[in-house]
Amino acid sequence: MSSVPHPTRKSPIITDKAMMIDHLAAGSKPKADWRIGTEHEKIGFCLKSLKPLPYDENGAGIKYMLEGLQRFGWKPVSEAGYLIALKKDGASVSLEPGGQFELSGAPLESVHQTCKEVSVHLKEVKAVADEIGAGFLSLGFRPVTKLEDVPVMPKGRYSIMRNYMPKVGTHGLEMMFRTCTVQTNLDFGSESDMVKKLRVSLALQPVATALFANSPFTDGKLNGYKSYRSRIWLDTDADRTGMLPFAFEEGFGFEQYVDYALDVPMYFAYRGGQYLDASGKSFRDFIDGKLDILPGQKATMADFEDHLSTIFPEVRLKQFLEMRGADTGPWSQLCALPAFFVGLLYDEAALDAAWDLVKDWTEAERDQMRRDVPKMGLQTPFRGKTLQHYAKIALLISREGLKTRGRLNGHGESETVFLQDLDGFARTGQNNADRLIADYNGAWGGDINKAYALCTY
Repeated sequence: MSSVPHPTRKSPIITDKAMMIDHLAAGSKPKADWRIGTEHEKIGFCLKSLKPLPYDENGAGIKYMLEGLQRFGWKPVSEAGYLIALKKDGASVSLEPGGQFELSGAPLESVHQTCKEVSVHLKEVKAVADEIGAGFLSLGFRPVTKLEDVPVMPKGRYSIMRNYMPKVGTHGLEMMFRTCTVQTNLDFGSESDMVKKLRVSLALQPVATALFANSPFTDGKLNGYKSYRSRIWLDTDADRTGMLPFAFEEGFGFEQYVDYALDVPMYFAYRGGQYLDASGKSFRDFIDGKLDILPGQKATMADFEDHLSTIFPEVRLKQFLEMRGADTGPWSQLCALPAFFVGLLYDEAALDAAWDLVKDWTEAERDQMRRDVPKMGLQTPFRGKTLQHYAKIALLISREGLKTRGRLNGHGESETVFLQDLDGFARTGQNNADRLIADYNGAWGGDINKAYALCTY
């Protein structure tokens, strides 16, 4: 969800829909230029009290984390006098609404490079966190802290969202302040390639949710779900979330996605270094110069880019595709998510096989999977089997795709090494959440504090 505020810059006024269509189409790249971007969030807490990290308190907290990381070459980004992000070499570190700490990785050529990037980042974070007695959880949802006890980060867009979310859903604030995800951002070669990849990714997003489910705790106890984070998204804001059924309709392409985006209500307009509350208003009115908070001003392409960043379907289209269905998890699984989807999408034969797997799944079936998987995970029923069965097939396809790519590390290993955890989940039907539930009911003796000791980077 995070985005680093763009600097004040000249941007062309939108004069017709073609400009926005061309903007999305400009993301098309030759295969040699396809890259992998990985984003992951983590929940900070005080090692002594287990309370969440505030923004700034007695020289500690999230602000200190951002200051401390600058020793590693990160450059500061401020908003309204507050340090809220860092940038370096095409990557950024930013804050989610409740202080979830996010790395938005640089576009990289291989999952091996992603692995190195993640490892270096977590090492840097730990070095600074150790100085203030902080830790970071590898769970998809805060296991103990109640919503009202989560600190609020000083970012203008989050204030607007905080006020708007309760008007459009019952779980929007939970999403903002208590969830954590891992995402991967992947390229496409053309409009037709984008369409095929988007459809495959949307259909398989519930499978990814099942494999990466890692949020079975809420308010200090079991919550009855395996991915409570994905449960939250079922009732956050129907206008900007979901499985994009229109993407499977004949004739879908960049234009149809633009039409969808234009009908999603706005959150804000960014002017003069400030976020102006435009929540619920029409971006089409903005294009026509009829936005009441900026009378006579017309939307620019920068405004359109901002607007795209406020849309949260299971797979999001910008000038690349964002996979958004997974809970965050331990280090090895931060690299597993990009490996899984790169294997499926970046090899033509694998993409064809994945499309063959999902092409006759109906809109109703896809939607039902999404609704069932938060509670049942890999045991979600589908077509007389379970998602465990389909996860095995998807992983086989992904593995072959990664082998064909032939990207090797210094030990001669392909990117398939990053699928090992997922292979174990698919083989046993037990994901992270299943194991945590068993531990909580068994060895932990119901002591939720064990999560802080055992699920920390």
